[in-house]
Amino acid sequence: MSDLITYSPDAALGYLRDGTLDGLRDSITAAAQETIDDVELWQSGGEIPEQKQPLDAGFIQWPEELLLDLSENGDESLVARIESCARRLRETVDSVVVLGIGGSYMGMRAMFEALNHPFHNELSREQRGGVPRIYFEGWNVDSDRQSGLLELLRARGADGTAPDSRTAVIVISKSGGTLETAVSFRMFRQLLEEQSPDELQKLIVPVTGASGKLRSLADEAGFEDIFTIPDGIGGRFSVLTPVGLLPAAVAGLDIRQLLQGAADMTDHFRTAEYGSNAVLDYTAVCHAFETQLGMGTRLLSTWGSRLEAVGLWYDQLLSESLGKNEKGATPITVVNTRDLHSRGQQHQEGTRDKLITNVLPGVPTGDPLSLPSRTDDFDQLNKYAGFDLPKILQAAIDGTNKAYADDNRPTTDLALGSITAHTIGQIFQMLMLTTVVEGRLVGTNPYGQPGVEAYKINMNAILSGDA
Repeated sequence: MSDLITYSPDAALGYLRDGTLDGLRDSITAAAQETIDDVELWQSGGEIPEQKQPLDAGFIQWPEELLLDLSENGDESLVARIESCARRLRETVDSVVVLGIGGSYMGMRAMFEALNHPFHNELSREQRGGVPRIYFEGWNVDSDRQSGLLELLRARGADGTAPDSRTAVIVISKSGGTLETAVSFRMFRQLLEEQSPDELQKLIVPVTGASGKLRSLADEAGFEDIFTIPDGIGGRFSVLTPVGLLPAAVAGLDIRQLLQGAADMTDHFRTAEYGSNAVLDYTAVCHAFETQLGMGTRLLSTWGSRLEAVGLWYDQLLSESLGKNEKGATPITVVNTRDLHSRGQQHQEGTRDKLITNVLPGVPTGDPLSLPSRTDDFDQLNKYAGFDLPKILQAAIDGTNKAYADDNRPTTDLALGSITAHTIGQIFQMLMLTTVVEGRLVGTNPYGQPGVEAYKINMNAILSGDA
């Protein structure tokens, strides 16, 4: 696979004691095998040991299963049904509001920002190729923000009949019991009832569990399309289920390549040797720096703006999966060169508790901009005239890495080669796998989120007057 993303820790290895990574080989490979064995344990339907509950290992083989389903069942496959629903929405609406919180929207936001035009919503319908504007809500209870979006959509949908005035809603919640999303859904459902009451069943698409509040509501309302979040895949591991795939398809993304990228990464994880396996090597290096050098802060340094939301998605993934029992690294996403002028000082000369992983986007998707020459050279940039922006960005990457190396600040590189649906699928699957392998390595169940459930219980009790 020529475009398989690569992980290179070479610049950081000199900070570790000799033999450190070799010494981790057996424990890392054992944790990887346990991760793979968890799939069989989950599929068997047998009794799951208490220490492994919940066990949400279904994400590992899911991309392969979807691609096999597509190959065998064609138009009846889940992928084809997702694509059909997405095509219907693209043809009939101009705005789609994706409602969800946490893993129910962060993966889609990451794909949208990485793979769509950076000013997608500002383009005309023709310039967008008929792809709707995409908005994200339901991830907070910010009255001003929701009011602003509702006001915008009401004004745009004054007649409620033409495709360029209509709005659709994709509401994502496995249980339907997450209050932020449920509150937002009621608000936006009311909007659609006002604007397009006769089309309501076609304009609302729930993505939810096989049972629960949202499933019951959806069944009662008779929505034309309802997609089920599979059992055995937790929210933050659900990006390549209908949770992420449906809105991605609506946004015009190639969901088959997303799945193929993830499947290729899973195959790499299963077959590549330790020392040339991106999943195992990333896990080993992060673990070694945390346990040997106390570097429990992990900086995901994204270069250029398109991968920032991938980093934010990973922040949630790592925090909720491993931040338990008073353990777990702290992930922080930065965007460079922007954050070199804010956080950069701390990373260069602050506490030595940080391992920096550069996420390198590779070549631009469009023709690169070049710096023009000017007859007035007051900014003294003519010496760089003709340089394209990727060359200037690469100079910033190289200069920053050298500055860190000169001050004994360890860096590693995660290189995509280019930002495509295939490489984004790979990075999602790689980071989900590394998180689970590390959890098995350190004895923390990477699934479940007990801390998050506590705030939900308290919030509902306060609102009900029971606190």
